[in-house]
Amino acid sequence: MSKLVAIMTMSLDGYVADDHDGVGVVFDWYMNSGDVQFDTGGSDPMTFRVSEPSAEHLRALWFELGAVLTGRRTFEVAEGWGGNHAWGPAFVVTHSVPDGWPRPGSTVHFVTDGLESAVKQAKAAAGDKSVGVHGADTIQQLLNAGLLDEMSIDVASVLLGSGVRLFDRLAGTPSVLGNPAVIQGVGVTHLRYPVRRTQP
Repeated sequence: MSKLVAIMTMSLDGYVADDHDGVGVVFDWYMNSGDVQFDTGGSDPMTFRVSEPSAEHLRALWFELGAVLTGRRTFEVAEGWGGNHAWGPAFVVTHSVPDGWPRPGSTVHFVTDGLESAVKQAKAAAGDKSVGVHGADTIQQLLNAGLLDEMSIDVASVLLGSGVRLFDRLAGTPSVLGNPAVIQGVGVTHLRYPVRRTQP
C-alpha cells in the first residue's frame, strides 16, 4: 500500500528556506558534498555531487517513489519542474489552476477540491510505491490531519536564523515519532522517522 513520505531539507534550526524563499545554502550539500554523481531525471534534470552515504540514501529514496504531492507555493518556486517531476506524476493542491496549465505532455495535475482528494489521487498514481511530499505548509497540513506516514528529513549543517519553518503550525503537539533511521553524510544528516498514529 502506498505511503505518504515527507521529504525536505532543513537547516539545523528548522528552516527550509530563507526570508526570500531562497534555498541555496540549505541545499548546498546536494551540489558540493562529495564526488559521487547523482542524476535526478525528470523534465528539468539536475546532477548532484554528494558523498557516497548521501548517494545511497538518494538512490533508495528515488527508487521508492512513484508520485509527488505538494502545494502551490512549492510548484511556483520550482517553476513546475519543467512539466514532469523526477518522482513521477505531481499533484499540486491549489485553489485555482495557474495560467498556462495544464500543459501538453505534462504530468503535473492540479487538485482544487482539497487535501484528502489530492492524497487519494497521488496514492492511486503511485500504485505500490510511495508518494513524496514537498512543501512546509503541505507537510504541516498532512501531519495535522493524521495522514502522513513517514518523514525523511535532511538536516543541513547550517543555521539560517530566520525564514520558512518546516514545523510552524502544528496541532496536537507534542507528537512523539518513532525511532529514526540515521545516515551521516558530508554537510548533512539524513533522518527518517515513522509517524505514529494518535490513538483515539
